[in-house]
Amino acid sequence: MSKLTHLDDRGQAQMVDVGAKDVTERSATAEAIIALQPETLKLIVEGGHKKGDVFAVARIAGIQAAKKCSDLIPLCHPLMLSSVNVELQADEDKSEVRVLATCKLAGQTGVEMEALTAASVAALTVYDMCKAVDRGMVVRSLQLLEKSGGKSGLYKRDS
Repeated sequence: MSKLTHLDDRGQAQMVDVGAKDVTERSATAEAIIALQPETLKLIVEGGHKKGDVFAVARIAGIQAAKKCSDLIPLCHPLMLSSVNVELQADEDKSEVRVLATCKLAGQTGVEMEALTAASVAALTVYDMCKAVDRGMVVRSLQLLEKSGGKSGLYKRDS
């Protein structure tokens, strides 16, 4: 069984020492889904929300969250991200919004947590902006879809 890297031999929390790792190109893509009422999604898509462009605000929130990941997750390393991309897609048939967040860098540790943080905060921002009209929204399915780079190489979630 693999060892938890954020615990030392005594079971104490620790930040992993990545100093000896090679610098490689690394990327990660995460997804979050927000289920909402069809009327709420229509309001977002048609741009009729009184708070403004929901997707634009959520995109900026997701990017900002990726940059602040190490401030939010105690044992994450502060990273010099080279790219953060947050996309929000409306699926009117399912009455859902799909958030895709991709983070990239050349570094010594992965960017999975940054991508997951970006996707989750973008989804929470949609929730925050729409809660006045739809308290029944559900943020679900936060997951890593893909990561590449580093010693462990490529990971892709099975469909």
